Amino acid sequence: MHARLLLTRPEQDAARLRRDLEASGFAIDTAPLLRIQPLPAEIALDGIRGLLVTSANGLRAFTAQSARRDLTVYAVGEASARAASAAGFADVHAAGGDVNSLAALVRAQADPRQGGLLHVAGETLAGDLKAMLEAAGFQVARVTLYRAEAASALPATVAKALGAGDYDGVLFFSPRTAAVFAGLAPKMAPERITAYCLSAAVAQGLAGLPWRRVAVAASPSEAALLALLDEE
Repeated sequence: MHARLLLTRPEQDAARLRRDLEASGFAIDTAPLLRIQPLPAEIALDGIRGLLVTSANGLRAFTAQSARRDLTVYAVGEASARAASAAGFADVHAAGGDVNSLAALVRAQADPRQGGLLHVAGETLAGDLKAMLEAAGFQVARVTLYRAEAASALPATVAKALGAGDYDGVLFFSPRTAAVFAGLAPKMAPERITAYCLSAAVAQGLAGLPWRRVAVAASPSEAALLALLDEE
């Protein structure tokens, strides 16, 4: 089991995971590589019966601007589903961790004749969920509720530890986070460090760095990613 890990998730997403990993005996540092900036928007819910949630950040941004909790939530994965349940939504369904599995979940469980769906999205999209579902007969609207701003530098203590090869592993949950890290750390020393990646798309963003190993989760879920830690 690795002794020291680095989390690169946005601050709100990293807090719970940090607590869980520390409770399992890991030493954890954090370097949020994306800062979530909520965006004001007009949220039109007439005719909407469900929310499409591709990020817990989108769910949090929605709940900050709307009191509606009676909508069905179709969440991309377990983390966004947990955020929806914690926010007071009662009818929550979780997909397998990526936009394709979310589209499949909606096609299997929802009836396009029962009302429209609203994708509570960020400025940067991973796949065109709206187009996927519209092709299956669903009415889908999209509202942009947040911007993920890239960090301009790594925290000084993190950069020093990376340069010294002091981390056993770094956890990456999104292609954009991986790309930001690769841009900020090209001269670090990751050859002694394992990169733990949520998916092959995430790993692709790290391909230019000389990692000790790049480990990819068996499925795009937090549980599958954390399972990699037990394989060492």
